[in-house]
Amino acid sequence: NNHSDPVSEFILLGFPCTWEIQILLFSIFFVIYVLTLTGNLCIICAVWWDDHLHTPMYILLANFSFLEIWYVTSTVPNMLANFLSETNYISFYGCFLQFYFFFSMGTTETFFLSAMAFDRYLAICRPLHYPTVMTVQRCIRIGAGCWVCGFSCFLLPVYLISQLPFCGPNTIDHFLCDPGPLMKLSCVPAPATEIICAIFNSVLIFSTFLFISSSYTLVIRAVLRVPSREGRHKAFSTCGSHLAVVSLFYGSIMVMYVSPTADNPGGIQKIVTLFYSVMTPLFNPLIYSLRNKEMKQALRKLFRIVKLG
Repeated sequence: NNHSDPVSEFILLGFPCTWEIQILLFSIFFVIYVLTLTGNLCIICAVWWDDHLHTPMYILLANFSFLEIWYVTSTVPNMLANFLSETNYISFYGCFLQFYFFFSMGTTETFFLSAMAFDRYLAICRPLHYPTVMTVQRCIRIGAGCWVCGFSCFLLPVYLISQLPFCGPNTIDHFLCDPGPLMKLSCVPAPATEIICAIFNSVLIFSTFLFISSSYTLVIRAVLRVPSREGRHKAFSTCGSHLAVVSLFYGSIMVMYVSPTADNPGGIQKIVTLFYSVMTPLFNPLIYSLRNKEMKQALRKLFRIVKLG
């Protein structure tokens, strides 16, 4: 490969290991993928079929589950194929498409987590205003806003990185097209692009994280004032489960994109990325539905319908 030729494809290194371990990893991730799709689909169907769940909290949750299905689909099938293939090639455009979709969905996820936190804040801290402020129409508008903003945010970074000259080595030490390893492959250093991307990530991650944590702080303060024990317990269990999802997701993306991880060895980067890209979509349906009485009833109803069908 002549070093002045532009790169037309990249090689995703993935998890270089023996064939037996590749097969083992393939099986593990395949099972996780199927479980993730099943769990999130169950939530969507339960909300769809149960009229009691046609409320803002569950509409947001069903959107969130729909998002998780696509989020995990933007990376895992390609990763599974790479476990079984010898070459692991991805085309130049394929790489940037994956980068765009994966990051747009991650961004949409931060917006949905914010919307869900805001919904719980209104329900618990402003219960009298809640029905008038959070109507189903407004909730649908908020959901649409999350999708639109999530998918427009990353157009600039993707464009900037795709304009960098790639001419030499084309091996990405990762299982997906991540901007960090991609920028390292550029033939000319691009400090401006790196700084823009870093600022972009930090602003996005910290602003949504602060919004979510302040919402839940206010919720917890309000809950502590609730006189009845079971009222407190109910509110805590809902918020506790939301906080578990939030801390899993934000903990791992902060390690990845905010701490100076550019220097992290590839291995650590891959493990942390696996955590938020593969594990959180698996845990979300479990965390959100198992702690929730209405959701459990709706799922039981759903399974009865499926059995009869």
